[in-house]
Amino acid sequence: MPKAIATGMSQLLDFPPAQPRLPQESSQTPVSIGVIGCGYWGPKLVRNFSRASGCEVVAVADHNPEQLARVGEDHPSVLGTTDYWALLKDPDIEAIAVATPVSTHFSIARDALNAGKHVLVEKPLAASVRGAEAMVELAEKNNCLLMVDHTYLFTSAVEKMRELVVSGELGEILYFDSTRINLGLFQHDVNVVWDLAPHDLSILLHVLDKKPVAVSALGACHAGTGKENLAYITLTFDDNTLAHFHVNWLAPRKVRQ
Repeated sequence: MPKAIATGMSQLLDFPPAQPRLPQESSQTPVSIGVIGCGYWGPKLVRNFSRASGCEVVAVADHNPEQLARVGEDHPSVLGTTDYWALLKDPDIEAIAVATPVSTHFSIARDALNAGKHVLVEKPLAASVRGAEAMVELAEKNNCLLMVDHTYLFTSAVEKMRELVVSGELGEILYFDSTRINLGLFQHDVNVVWDLAPHDLSILLHVLDKKPVAVSALGACHAGTGKENLAYITLTFDDNTLAHFHVNWLAPRKVRQ
């Protein structure tokens, strides 16, 4: 367990970077995990990691003490801090899960990788291609695992879809339609495409196992935030397959289809 991690601490722990263990080296010992970000998704990660065999959540970090307190109520053994560097400097923590606003993904993941931690980042991996490529290079340089949390790729429904496509049981795939709409949540730092479309893009690319040759998107903002809150995206493949996505924060009902 990490020592001297407390809510609101401002003094950084003076620990040297830990040498990362790869999963195959740690089958007999649970991987110790720190979660950064305890807003909407972070507590779900804490809950699921705590239930998973081979994992142990030892600490969380969030700038909001109230959020930390809520996690502490459900998980009394998990320590909390408002300073995420305390997690990165603790040699007992081997992996970091990042569940913060998208604009902070790159900087936090970069710091974690440089500290020798394996890193799981919520989607999207970064706010730019350049940032994502830099994270991949850092992970390779530091011999760390870097993963983006495309949740749906691990569901039985998506695995079945891929099985049906790969086996040829569905025949030739001509088109792919996806609808992911609801009323809110409005994100402050990214638009609806960055927020919702990664789910369906990851499913599409996993199921078809091929890359598009052209992408187009049309969106609009109606909420005065400066961020598009509805959009239509079209992907074209070189074999004439088409994929179409509708993502929307303004819909009166929630649909995932």
